[in-house]
Amino acid sequence: MPAQNAPTRYGSVARSLHWLTALLILSAIGLGLYAEDLPYDTAETLAAKAQIFSIHKTIGVAAFFVALARILWALSQPRPAPLHPERRLETLAAETVHWALYISMLAVPLSGWVHHAAVEGFAPILWPFGQNLPFVAKSETVATIATTLHWLFSKLLIASVALHILGALKHALIDRDGTLARMTRGAEAGKTSARHPRAPILVALGLYAAGAFAAVSMTAPPPAAPAAQATAPAPQATAPVQTAGNWQVTTGTLGFTIQQMGAAVSGSLPDWAAEIRFDETPVEGKNGHVRVSIDTRTLTLGSVTDQAKGAEFFDVAQHPTAVFEADILPAANGYIAQGTLTLRGVTLPLALPFTLTLTGDTAEMAGKVTLDRRAFGMGASYGDEATIGFNAEVAVNLTATRR
Repeated sequence: MPAQNAPTRYGSVARSLHWLTALLILSAIGLGLYAEDLPYDTAETLAAKAQIFSIHKTIGVAAFFVALARILWALSQPRPAPLHPERRLETLAAETVHWALYISMLAVPLSGWVHHAAVEGFAPILWPFGQNLPFVAKSETVATIATTLHWLFSKLLIASVALHILGALKHALIDRDGTLARMTRGAEAGKTSARHPRAPILVALGLYAAGAFAAVSMTAPPPAAPAAQATAPAPQATAPVQTAGNWQVTTGTLGFTIQQMGAAVSGSLPDWAAEIRFDETPVEGKNGHVRVSIDTRTLTLGSVTDQAKGAEFFDVAQHPTAVFEADILPAANGYIAQGTLTLRGVTLPLALPFTLTLTGDTAEMAGKVTLDRRAFGMGASYGDEATIGFNAEVAVNLTATRR
C-alpha cells in the first residue's frame, strides 16, 4: 500500500495521521466538556476534576504535535483533487472547512497550552518535560487572553468537525462517491486535472483572525482615564510601621512551593511585616530577635488561589494572620531563627536556618525551611500525596538596612 499521496488517492501515512488526529481531537473535546461540568466541592471531586483535566491537556498537547506532523506531511504531498469541481459552492465550503480544521488543530491546543503555562497549579500536563512554555510569562493577562482564545477556537473546532463529518456522510450516503473510501481504504477516485481553489484558505484565516481580534479586544484592560485636575494634595503612600527593632526591611519575598499531582506549584504571601533586632556580636548566645506578621488573605497560588484560601487549607476568613516569632542564634553556616510559627490557629516550634551577608549598614538574608501541611491541620481530607503533597518548601529573601 503506497505511503505517499497521489492526485486521486491518499497514501497510508496521510490516512494514519488523519485518523490518529481525529481520535485525539474527539477524545480531548469529550474530556474537556466532561471536566467542565464536574463539581469540585470536596477533596475527592476536586481531585477527580484535576485528573480529568490533566488527561485532557495531555491529549491536547499530543494532538498538537500529531496535527503539526500531519500538516507538514500534507504540505509535502500532492493533495487529491475534489471529486465534483463543477459544484463550485460545495467545493468552496468543503475546502473552507478543511482549512478551518487545519488551523483549529493547532490553534486550539496551543491556546490551551499557553493558558496552562501562564498560570500556576491545577491539572498538570502528564509528561516529563515541564509545565512551562518558552516566552510565556506567568501572567493573569496572558492567561485570560489565552483562555478566551481557547474557548472561542474550540467552538470553531467543534463546528468544523461537525461540518466535516456531515460532509463525509453526504458523500457516502447521498452522492455515493469515493470521497470517504479515499480516506478509509486509500481507494482511487476523481480526476487528476481538477484543482483546489485558493479562496478557502483565505476565508478560514480571516475567520480565525477575526476571532482572535475579538477575543483580545474583549479581554484587553480598559484605557486609563485621563488624569483630573487635582483640587487637593494626592495621598502619599506610607511605609510599613515598624514598632521595634534596629533594622528596616526595604525589599523582600516570602514564597512557597508545593507538589500538586506531581508537579511543582509556586505561591507567595506578598503582604508581611518584620520587626528585626540584630547585632553581629551575640549577647547571652543570641544575636537578636525577629517577629514576622503575615497577612494570609493576600496569598496567591496560581489557579488554585481560592482553594488555598478556603477552610480546607489556610482558612483566611477565620485566620487572616500568621505570626513567626523567634530568637536569632548563631549556627555553623550562618544563623538560625529558633521560635514558633502560628498558622491557621496552630502554634508549633519552627527553626529557620538562613544565611546573612552584611555590607556596611545593608544586610541580605536568605532562608529556607520545609513545613508539613498536616501539622497545621491543612488538607485533612487529602490523606495521601497523589493530589497534594504533604510538604511545602518555604523560601524567605529580604534586604534590610540598619536603622
